[in-house]
Amino acid sequence: MPTTMGRRERKKAQTRRALSDAALRLFCEHGYDGVTVAQIADEADVSIATLFAHVPDGKEALIFDDGTERRVWLATAVRDRPPGQSVLEALHQCMAARGPFTNDLPPELRRKRDLIVSTPALREYSRKLWIASEGALAEAIAAESDRAPSDMTVRALARYVLEIPELAGTEPDPLAALNAIFDLLESGWRESPKEA
Repeated sequence: MPTTMGRRERKKAQTRRALSDAALRLFCEHGYDGVTVAQIADEADVSIATLFAHVPDGKEALIFDDGTERRVWLATAVRDRPPGQSVLEALHQCMAARGPFTNDLPPELRRKRDLIVSTPALREYSRKLWIASEGALAEAIAAESDRAPSDMTVRALARYVLEIPELAGTEPDPLAALNAIFDLLESGWRESPKEA
């Protein structure tokens, strides 16, 4: 049975959304470095203390969620993949439909993606959120491969996959870079391209 959000939770969500919208709007208009936390708080009509109560990580965290949604869709891609599809194929397909790897985004999300890709502080914060998904992804991979989440190969695979957005996301053709990395993960390293 779905639970409904109480008044306090709705108010917190509204404030968080107002802060995120204000930050995105100001960052797009003036550049990330041209905007202060005070300006964002003023634009969202909240105090600086309220801003930090909702987003303690500071300015770079304002346009991101807390990473929970990312952990869920990564683990779901592994657990709910079609029969016969490998874990790597499922993760490849899942990532190809998101962020810098797709152009099939609504304008607001495309604007946000472009801002993140072009702003080093936002890319670094995004990378931090990706890496925070390592435990959840390792657990999902381990469950699907009959290994322990602490198995070094499981942990390494989870970490490698989670580094892909930072590594490939700023390439001239991010999707081609994503595909090349997953090809490497799926087939292993060859000493020379001539061996292929």
